[in-house]
Amino acid sequence: MGMKHFDALREAAAEISDLHAAIALLEWDQQTFLPRNAAADRSEQIGTLAKFAHEKASAPAFGKLIEKASKETAGLPPDSFEACLCRKLRRNFDKTSRIPVPLASRIAGTAAKSHHAWAEAREKADFSIFQPWLARLIELRRQYAEHFQPYQNIYDPLLDNFEEGFTVAQIDPVFAALREKQCALLRKIAARPQVDDAFLHTEFDPEKQLVFVNEVISRMGYDFTRGRQDMSEHPFTTSFGLNDVRITTKVFATLPVSCLLSSVHECGHALYELGIDKSLNRTPLAEGASFAFHESQSRLWENLVARSYDFWVFFYPRLMELFPEQLAKVPLDAFYRAVNKVEPSLIRTEADEATYNLHIMLRYEMEKELLNGTLEVADIPEAWRKKSLEYLGIAPENDAQGVLQDIHWSMGEFGYFPTYALGNLIAAQIWIRAEKELPELGASIRKGDFAPLRDFLRRILHVYGAKFTPEKTLRLSTGSSRINPDCYTDLLEKKYAAIYGF
Repeated sequence: MGMKHFDALREAAAEISDLHAAIALLEWDQQTFLPRNAAADRSEQIGTLAKFAHEKASAPAFGKLIEKASKETAGLPPDSFEACLCRKLRRNFDKTSRIPVPLASRIAGTAAKSHHAWAEAREKADFSIFQPWLARLIELRRQYAEHFQPYQNIYDPLLDNFEEGFTVAQIDPVFAALREKQCALLRKIAARPQVDDAFLHTEFDPEKQLVFVNEVISRMGYDFTRGRQDMSEHPFTTSFGLNDVRITTKVFATLPVSCLLSSVHECGHALYELGIDKSLNRTPLAEGASFAFHESQSRLWENLVARSYDFWVFFYPRLMELFPEQLAKVPLDAFYRAVNKVEPSLIRTEADEATYNLHIMLRYEMEKELLNGTLEVADIPEAWRKKSLEYLGIAPENDAQGVLQDIHWSMGEFGYFPTYALGNLIAAQIWIRAEKELPELGASIRKGDFAPLRDFLRRILHVYGAKFTPEKTLRLSTGSSRINPDCYTDLLEKKYAAIYGF
């Protein structure tokens, strides 16, 4: 049978994908090498390409083409490339076309302007500068959600943008169980003598740090013929197609583990993208299954590999070689404990494994309350203080340490935060399966051989890209159809009981 509509659809999708890749390249350059006085021109260029991409992707003719191609491919197996591509494009088109163009452009325009207000507010640690913008963004997001009635919770349509099919009703019980166990674990740790990590706060030459980091990500399997690592203010990963996935990092002379963990984290994202079946290139299937699945890969490498004892058995001698003065008197066990020190902190991105999810829950609870109208924008700083005390036992001294620390709200991105915690939970479930199916996993990591783990992840998750819903991807990658917080807390309990001795 002829597939002329599907072939035309595939071509149109590839063109849209190319436009997005060009936008991504301009944005990557903006955050890495763009000369300071070129910024204004760059935002115009990005705006023009974004307009073209949006027009193409929301054109009625494109919608008709998706319908015709869907009919053409109706007889094919549901997991075939054709059926999956039609499903994904149909879903994307349906979501886009529900939103009136004036509302979409108001959201984009308000986010662009509020970003500047947020940056200034953060610099001055003064929430009132950002407050009217945040109120406007929340109001616009409420209007956005209205176009997806009926829903159980106004938060659901926003969550669905990042985690397809997930709802507040599903996440709340998972987070409730997780919060109880993590708070109990924190109390146990707090009752024990604190780990000494003073030796990590001396000077470590940034150049040598980068030498070490590049050796680590090379061993992980990062392909420098299909990517590169550069410097940026905030580390990120960006993909311009399945043969060009780049990462960035940031080096601090007195925080030697920070750069390593950032690079390993971003490399985990990149290995996912680079492991996607190449036949999906230039389509919307050539990306991670969801934000939580993407985060599961960066967290798995960062926390379950790079913070593990097995990892340091192999890499610590090399680190000592590079930094003999700083580490000469530090045995491996003391170094391992220092890398896993638990200490509630105010800044989410610097949080350790035992406290990180609590930062996420705080933001998730606040987003729900703001969107449901049970918390006023003016009351955010005080509510943040209270929740921070309740969850972490510490409160921010100013707005920059509290409500203004993250960029997400200034971009109008509500519904994003929970995916970070879900990613941690999925990582633990995948890890437990890896330990079962790869009995030599620990031994291979101690030898600096990451191929067995990388090939396992590629086989159970990476190759599929975004072909399936997060729910089906969860079944394929973990063997379970639900997210189980106990896998995560069990791993943490075991690890910290050994480090803190309880």
